[in-house]
This record gives sequence, C-alpha cells and structure tokens, in this order.
Amino acid sequence: MDVVSLAGPRFEPCMDTAVVLLTWIAEVADEPLVLEPADRQVEVETNTWSMGATDEDKRSLSVAQVVAAFERTVAAIRTRIRELGFSGVATFYVWHDEQAGQLRCSTGSVLPIALPFGGAYAASGDLGPIVEAFLADGEPGSIAWPDLDDAQSLPEQTQTEPEVIAFGVWVSNVGTSG
Repeated sequence: MDVVSLAGPRFEPCMDTAVVLLTWIAEVADEPLVLEPADRQVEVETNTWSMGATDEDKRSLSVAQVVAAFERTVAAIRTRIRELGFSGVATFYVWHDEQAGQLRCSTGSVLPIALPFGGAYAASGDLGPIVEAFLADGEPGSIAWPDLDDAQSLPEQTQTEPEVIAFGVWVSNVGTSG
C-alpha cells in the first residue's frame, strides 16, 4: 500500500506584517485620491485608510521607521496633488484609533482645524507620540479589571458635563495653499 502524506510543505510568510505595515503606508500615496471640497463625505470614504499589526510585529517596529514611512508618503502625496493641478487647501492626517487598535490616515481638502472628526482632537506636527501609542497598544478596545471603577465607591451622579479628552492627530499640509 502506498503511503500518502497529508502534510504539505511548510510555507513561511515572505514578509512579516511589520514589513507589510510599512509597505501599506507607502502604498497610500498610490491609492485613489479625491479632493472635492464640496463633498467632504466622498473624500472621507475614498481617502481614508486603516492599518494594523500584531503585537509581535509592533514590537519589531520602531517609531522612527513608521514616522519615516508616513513622511515619505506625505511627500509623494504632495507631489501627486501638485501634478494633478489641485490648487486648494489639502491636509494629510494620521491618528491612532485606540478602540480598533489601528493607525488611520486620510487626505482631505480641509484645514487642520476643521478635520471631519465627531469628537475633540488636538492637531500636532509631531507624529512620534501617535505612533508610539499605536505600537504600545497591546489590547485595543479593552480595559483591565484593575482600571475599572468600583460602582459602589463612586459618588452619586451629578449634572456636570463629562470631561472631554482630545485625541492626537498628526497633520501635514499637502495642498498648494493653506
């Protein structure tokens, strides 16, 4: 009787996701790009990208590598926008979506003070802290038991407004004006 092995060859991935993440960041510059000041929703839907990595791959990345990848992408998008002849305001921006555990980026025909976020954000020219938070985010969307407040020890609810905490967004001008 012939013996048939069901075990196939062991395939090693050709690139780990750390390298893939850096490649995705670079490829953002080549993705479809819509700058339509009259229809910001189309801009958001077309020009927004999400990127993630496993905890292991995050440990193999440095803040400097990720920042450099985004800086190269910004330079490429800026060149592309100028070659397309767009003469208005355009901003490339990056933020860490803590709930999803992803880095997200987008390009829009909007000033940094008018980005299309529903919550409070703080625009910054320093991408390092945003990338650092992403790389350190080992369990997105979760809260450790010790960090939960004990409902018994909380004072009675008052009518005060909850504290609004702004999240960091890295912004870079990629348009020809602004």
